[in-house]
Amino acid sequence: MLARPEKFRCVECGLSMEDERFHFEGGRAEYGPAYWSDRGVLCSPQCSLAHHRRRAAEGTLPLAPAPEPFDF
Repeated sequence: MLARPEKFRCVECGLSMEDERFHFEGGRAEYGPAYWSDRGVLCSPQCSLAHHRRRAAEGTLPLAPAPEPFDF
């Protein structure tokens, strides 16, 4: 049987939301990811900053905040 692919991974480094190193709002998984963008979730402050820098260099920064990615 094929393993199902991970649904949510960091868009910068690919870390799965199931990993213990993933940062959640308030430190609790049920509150959802602490960082996200219009392109997906981000696992940590470091990946959030790297994502912002990469998007700034590309000239693709969003004009408005991204909506919350999940309805918890």
